[in-house]
Amino acid sequence: MGRAGVSTLGFATLGLLAGESLSGYDVKLRMAEPVGFFWQAGHSQIYPELAKLEAGGMVVHNDVPQSGKPDKKIYEITAEGLSAVKEWVSEPAKSAPTRDEATLKAYLSWLGEPGEMAAMFRELGRRHEKQMERYLETEAWMRSEWGEPKRFERRRFANYAALKRGVGFEREYAQWCRWVSEKLESSG
Repeated sequence: MGRAGVSTLGFATLGLLAGESLSGYDVKLRMAEPVGFFWQAGHSQIYPELAKLEAGGMVVHNDVPQSGKPDKKIYEITAEGLSAVKEWVSEPAKSAPTRDEATLKAYLSWLGEPGEMAAMFRELGRRHEKQMERYLETEAWMRSEWGEPKRFERRRFANYAALKRGVGFEREYAQWCRWVSEKLESSG
């Protein structure tokens, strides 16, 4: 397979497995939270990705017998997989095309009724505020459990850095939604 054949989802999966051995279900759970805050992957994507990584020699699995159920596959990263994800993680991120439905709706808001548009943006802003609150609760927990970020070991710092990006994103998005809704209300 080589590094070139690994998708971003594959690298995310390798990164999770670099930290611990996981079943496909455990990968799915980690993809939901905390990884899902910044990279989404559905159940239907994860298992084929694990099979692709295994076929490419990036991961291996061991069968764990279960009573009354099919055997559970526990995946581990291989040396080749670890090398690939370590190389990939240091490369500059590729620019992804922006696909933001709310920004598109703001751009086309002149076609909608201002009061309805304002209400939609207020609700969207509340959702981003709620997500920001979840992130801030997690940040408070991290600080209480782990201490100050300058003392974090590398893996904890990585978790904290991703969380800080999420806080900033949600804060700015909520502010923008409030601004859009206020402008729409005042123009309507």
